[in-house]
Amino acid sequence: MGTLQLLITLSSITIISTKAHNITEILAGFPEYSQYNNFLSQTKLNDEIDSRQTITVLVLPNSAMSALASKHPLPVIKNALSLLVLLDYYDPTKLHQISKGTVITTTLYQTTGNAPGNLGFVNITDLQGGKVGFGSAASGSKLDSFYTKSVKQIPYNVSVLEISAPVIAPGILTAPAPSASTINITGLLEKAGCKIFVSLLETSGVIKIYQADLDKGLTVFAPNDEAFKAKGVPDVSKLTNAEVVTILQYHASSDYTPYATLKTTKDPISTLASNGPGKFHLTVTTAGDSVTLHTGVGSSRVADTVLDSTPVAIFTVDSLLLPVELFGKAPSPAPASVSAPSPTPELASSPAPVEAPSPLAISPPAPPTASPGGAPVESPESSSENSSSDNAACHHSGSALFTVTVTLFASVILS
Repeated sequence: MGTLQLLITLSSITIISTKAHNITEILAGFPEYSQYNNFLSQTKLNDEIDSRQTITVLVLPNSAMSALASKHPLPVIKNALSLLVLLDYYDPTKLHQISKGTVITTTLYQTTGNAPGNLGFVNITDLQGGKVGFGSAASGSKLDSFYTKSVKQIPYNVSVLEISAPVIAPGILTAPAPSASTINITGLLEKAGCKIFVSLLETSGVIKIYQADLDKGLTVFAPNDEAFKAKGVPDVSKLTNAEVVTILQYHASSDYTPYATLKTTKDPISTLASNGPGKFHLTVTTAGDSVTLHTGVGSSRVADTVLDSTPVAIFTVDSLLLPVELFGKAPSPAPASVSAPSPTPELASSPAPVEAPSPLAISPPAPPTASPGGAPVESPESSSENSSSDNAACHHSGSALFTVTVTLFASVILS
């Protein structure tokens, strides 16, 4: 193939790529939503929104956001804003083409596990005169919020619509929000099967370090009891007190990092043990909805969420996190019969095998509910969310194929 023909072939290739949306950057261009945007960042909901492939964000102008924020603590505000994130794409045209006028759609609040019954669903009704109302799908709820204008659409990826007021589900603003200072870390971890870890926290006094960071922000990666019995794990009773303290500090970060934020994290995570640039840090890889932490010695899957209450997140992990700064060489195994790992363990090159998707990403079907008074009657429809992991895999494989193709063509030209 001649050079000219090859260049013509290259120019005829159509590359379709989808850049992930960034809700913070989108709203940065609209100062009238600055408070709303600020609370998305404080609650880390921006990371959850950015991790979704198809989504609609109902935004509040500063006046409405101020009224909500002035009366409620941050965890309550997070729940209220989660109810404004719809797990489907709605632009102005679609709002006015709702079949028979009413649809029930799932929200981000429903995926948190904090919304009993149908409190995590929103009723959207196309009213007479071109007006569109929003309300809780709970029985007896009213349409207290209305569509006011379109802000931004990236079809059919993300849609941002302004509404007049928050959608209030029964009890969402009055439910008692746990105070960070009253969170019982040890009690929660014991129930989660991390009794050995709890015992070490208490005997070493590191639990006090954790508690001191509760109000500012804290994320804990707690190994379960089985993690201490795994092959290659050192016998903690033979370690010095300083080493035990460092390991326990290595299992926590002085920042609020919920699961969605972990999935989008690209930079290393500093821990309570960090004492310099790159020292005692964790790195993160993601495969689908599975998150794996890497230490330089080994890796561990983030198994379950024990608590996610702004500004505290507590997770269980499958393996003890061993910092390379302490265990660059093979750690001593606890039982004599267990063979030690390679003398120079290295960072795992691939994440742990993907298991069943986390419940955080599951969007359950909408239950039946009655239409509000005056709205057209129809059996509610439930919207479902497209699989972000499948789409991401498709984009990744497409990009890889294009890279290989261009490299091949380039080599032919050069030859």
